[in-house]
Amino acid sequence: MHSITLVVNGVVREATVPARTLLSDCLRHHLGLTGTHVGCEHGVCGCCTVLMDGEPVRSCLTLAVTADGHEITTVEGLAGPGGALSPVQRAFAECHGLQCGFCTPGFLCTATALLAENPDPSDDEIVEGISGNLCRCTGYQNIVKSVRRAAELIREEA
Repeated sequence: MHSITLVVNGVVREATVPARTLLSDCLRHHLGLTGTHVGCEHGVCGCCTVLMDGEPVRSCLTLAVTADGHEITTVEGLAGPGGALSPVQRAFAECHGLQCGFCTPGFLCTATALLAENPDPSDDEIVEGISGNLCRCTGYQNIVKSVRRAAELIREEA
């Protein structure tokens, strides 16, 4: 068993986990943060994407012990003070960038990192930026539209 300390959504959290525990399992089962979804468990679908030190990572491929000491942002941590939706979350709701919602947490984290790195991406850059996340429902058009709208909202807030 290994004791780890993570800063999850701005809060220091501790867990004691076996060495083989995945970050997704640590977040969901040890810390009770069930917003991170697990789809394929092979790192292909992107549903489990969270931000580690601001960078998107597949939490189903990341051992929790390797995240020790790092800052983790899950979908639960994207909202602002008082639960105000982030620009990315607002844009996905406004532009219907979700249907069943299973892949949405991974897309929200991925889009947040994409827009932090490139605040004014072209449609081609958006498609490339989200290409590691799979959605079986939307056909991606509204997801691209949502990321584009999120970029607009971020610029409006600045």
